[in-house]
Amino acid sequence: MIIWLASYPKSGNTLVRSILSSLMFTDDGIVDFGKLHHVSNFIAGPFFEKFTTNFSSINEMSRYWIKAQEKLNANKKLKFFKTHNSFCTFNGNDFTNESNTIGTIYIVRDPRDVIISASKYYKTSIEQTKINMFNKEMTLDNTYKDKPISTFLGSWSDHYNSWVKNNKNILLIKYEELINEKEKEIRKIINFINRFAKIEVDEKKIKNCIDSSSFENMKKMENEGLFKEASKDLKGKSIPFFGHGKEGRWRNTLEKKVVEEIEFKFEKEMWELGYLAPDKSL
Repeated sequence: MIIWLASYPKSGNTLVRSILSSLMFTDDGIVDFGKLHHVSNFIAGPFFEKFTTNFSSINEMSRYWIKAQEKLNANKKLKFFKTHNSFCTFNGNDFTNESNTIGTIYIVRDPRDVIISASKYYKTSIEQTKINMFNKEMTLDNTYKDKPISTFLGSWSDHYNSWVKNNKNILLIKYEELINEKEKEIRKIINFINRFAKIEVDEKKIKNCIDSSSFENMKKMENEGLFKEASKDLKGKSIPFFGHGKEGRWRNTLEKKVVEEIEFKFEKEMWELGYLAPDKSL
């Protein structure tokens, strides 16, 4: 059975993967990018090669979402996968189901900060990134063997709602709380995973995990060439993955018009998550 680490892109998925892999697959709890393969990306070529080579077609990929999971689950062992895919039904094909999924950790981040991080990483303008986040038919292309491989995102709000609503075994992690109250959030992750598999941890291992998963340390490891998942630009140069890692950057970065558009478009979800609060000056 699968436990998903699901999120909209640039919301903290790799940070949670690093934390989880250090807790479950190291003896000392120190983040090691070499362990990230234990929580690999489900939308990756090796899992679909038996069924298709037309990775760039979301229509084709969706036909084999369940078949690929059934093949992966044949050994009856608990496994973890990262995904940016929406928990959707596309052309009658479900992304996953209760026969293949046992739980989900969903990582959410303030969309006003997501737009900044995504714009920088994907080298798109703020305006284009906003259009992408509003697009209910949005897909994302990763690369496998120099060919695009397609993921279905939908809009930011559709993505969030698809995973969080009517999901029985879900842990919601807010990126902002993970940054500001990391120990508390790590203990929540441990308690959630312990429902399905025992994690052997002690206080030293938790402290090592907290310290080594700082953005300063992970940026340092990336600069040393240890983060092998970095995307490359058209000239083959690695695109820096780890940015500032801070929350609330939108306040000093985004134009007021863009902020208002995002808040209007995602008002319901942002209120629900506490990203919008009453104006105390009124």
